[in-house]
Amino acid sequence: MKRNQVLIINGHPDPESFNTGLTEAYHTGAQKSNAEVSLINIRDLEFNPNLAFGYRKRTELEPDLLSSIEKIKAADHLVWVFPMWWYGYPALMKGFIDRTFLPGITFEHVHGKAMPRKLLKGKTGRIIVTSDTPKWYDMLFLKSPAINQFKRGTLEFCGINPVHVSYISPIKDSSLEFRTKWLSKIEKLGEVNK
Repeated sequence: MKRNQVLIINGHPDPESFNTGLTEAYHTGAQKSNAEVSLINIRDLEFNPNLAFGYRKRTELEPDLLSSIEKIKAADHLVWVFPMWWYGYPALMKGFIDRTFLPGITFEHVHGKAMPRKLLKGKTGRIIVTSDTPKWYDMLFLKSPAINQFKRGTLEFCGINPVHVSYISPIKDSSLEFRTKWLSKIEKLGEVNK
């Protein structure tokens, strides 16, 4: 029987962040399952995050991006861990997405059609996002811009479905008990590759 391929991508630039702890917790859980687990810490990659020419012409992909693309293509389940900053995600993570989620790699334009061919169909996803904004405020007043942009505008756009979300808030001044509880929850999600 084929082993489930799980890829965890940490979008936080700080190796000492709580996001790193969450990444490690999911990784620990996934290793307890029968899954084959890969990890990308975007901060450790060497690449230019600027999509210099848009889609007009392809910027040469650096070796770290080529390797990351292969991991994304091979994964059955993709887990993204990142902080919400200014109702978006960190610039480095945005640059990683701009440079790897490209036509012919994660989606393909179809002549005469409004929507592209989704090249990541058959994969599932999990977003683990940390924030200082209360969940109710993010949802009711702001309509969850970071989650909508990434879940619907990137992952589902390319065929990843379903995409589940763990919204962890508030992080600022959070207690050890709060963080420990979340680390345990995330490890359990890793155990079932969800």
